[in-house]
Amino acid sequence: MKKYQKFLFADLDDTLFQSREKCGDSDALRPAAFLKDGSPISYSTERQRAFIAFAQDGMTMIPATARNLNAFGRVDLPFESWAVLDYGGVVLQPGGALDQHWHAHMQGAMQAALPGLRELAALIDAWAERTGFAGRARLIEDFDTPFYLVVKDVDKIAARLVPIETEVVAPWIAAGGHDYFIHRNGNNLAILPNALNKAHAVQYVIERLREQHGDILTFGMGDSRSDARFMAACDYAIVPPRTQLAGLTLEAL
Repeated sequence: MKKYQKFLFADLDDTLFQSREKCGDSDALRPAAFLKDGSPISYSTERQRAFIAFAQDGMTMIPATARNLNAFGRVDLPFESWAVLDYGGVVLQPGGALDQHWHAHMQGAMQAALPGLRELAALIDAWAERTGFAGRARLIEDFDTPFYLVVKDVDKIAARLVPIETEVVAPWIAAGGHDYFIHRNGNNLAILPNALNKAHAVQYVIERLREQHGDILTFGMGDSRSDARFMAACDYAIVPPRTQLAGLTLEAL
C-alpha cells in the first residue's frame, strides 16, 4: 500500500482549546493561549491534549486560524511547519518566515477592500453612539495589511451583536452588492472581504506541499461554519462536538 505524508490543517480557538467558561466541568485543564500580559486566556482539556498527541504521531499539524501573528505567538502548542493566520490573509513558511508570494497577492486584494471596510466601520460606530452600545468596530491588520472588521460586546453578551448584524451590516451588504460576508460565532461578529478565506490559503499551502512531497493526504479540523470551507479543501474533515459546525452537521442529524 502506498504511504502518504499526512497533514492536519486545524483551527485553534474552540477547536484545540477554548476559554475557561467553555471548558465546563472538565478537569486537568492546562493553559494553551495567553494575553499580552502573560495571563492565560484559553485552556485545553485532557482529551484535547490526547487528540493533539494522536495527531502528531504520524501527521504534521498546520494551524489555520483567525489569529494574527502576535496572538498566534501567544499560543503554547508545538507547530513546526506552515501556518495560516488572519483568516487566510497571512501564510508563514516553516521556520516562521512570511510567504512573500501569498502576501503580495493578499495585499492587492485587501487594499481594494479597505474603503468598504472603513465605510462599514463608520456606520457601526455611529449606530453604537446612537444606541449606547459600548463596543466599536475594530479593523484587524497584520504585516501592514488591513484584513477585516470585528465587533465584540465588552460584557461578552453575544445577543447584543444581533441588532448590529441585522440592522447595520446585513442591510449594508445587501443594498450595495458589496463583496463582503459575515462570520458570526458567539461573541464575535466579523465582516470579511470575500477574497479573505482560509480555504484559499489552505489550498495554496496544499499545492506547495504537493510540490515538495508529491501526493499527500490532508485533514481539516474546525469548529465554525466558516471553517467548513477550508475543511472541504482537504481529503477528510474532523468536527469537534458541541461546536457551531457540529450543531449544523452531526448534531442536526
